[in-house]
Formats: sequence, structure tokens, C-alpha cells
Amino acid sequence: MDINKVMLIGRLTRDPEERRLPTGQKVASFSVATGYTWRDMKTKEKKETAEYHSTVAWGKLADIVMQYLKKGSRVYLEGRLSSRSWRDKQGNPRKITNIVADELVMLGHSGKSKASDAFVKEVPANVMVEEE
Repeated sequence: MDINKVMLIGRLTRDPEERRLPTGQKVASFSVATGYTWRDMKTKEKKETAEYHSTVAWGKLADIVMQYLKKGSRVYLEGRLSSRSWRDKQGNPRKITNIVADELVMLGHSGKSKASDAFVKEVPANVMVEEE
């Protein structure tokens, strides 16, 4: 059995962008930053780094991302890795790996508004809202 599963908790690095395919299907693109902290063994100094993850959400999940998330929003997401290759205008090979989000949990809000009970009831089963 094969497994292609990604789980992240992080913050959006920019506002999501929406586009439509010629078929009419919606896709939201956004980037999620995850931080990592460790202590240098020689200097005992605390060090930090961040990883940036290109992420896409499709269909109804894309609608929710566009409506409720913005730069700085903290999220837990589950999905899978998806890679694609192409050649740029100069003929050079290019490759990108995205996370295709399947499930999303909003972990608090960086904006002024809070999620209401009515919102929670209308969110699809693959999306959860959790207050900090």
C-alpha cells in the first residue's frame, strides 16, 4: 500500500489567489509557512528557520479559503503532494511540488471577525473551525 499524506500547521504568507480553469473549476493558491526551532549544540544558541509550502485547494474548499483566510491566518491542513514538470520559454526544464489540500482547520483568526456558530454549521465536513 502507498501513502501520500501531508499534515501541516502554519500561517499563510500571502492572501490566497483564486483562478478558474477553462472547465469552470475553481482553485485557490496560497503559501503556508511552518517554523522550526532548535538549539545549536556548540554555541547553545537558539536557532529558527522556516519552510514555505505552495498549497492549492479545489472546488468548495477553494471557496472557503477565499472567503475566510488571509495573510497571517493560522491553519491546520491535510492533503497530498503533487508534482508537475514543464519547460519554460527558454526550453529549460521546470518542476514544482504543491500540497493539494483535502481538509482544513482554521486555528483562530488574525482578523477582526470571529467565526459564528452559523458559519460552523454551514462549513462542509472536510473543514473545521477552532478558536484559539
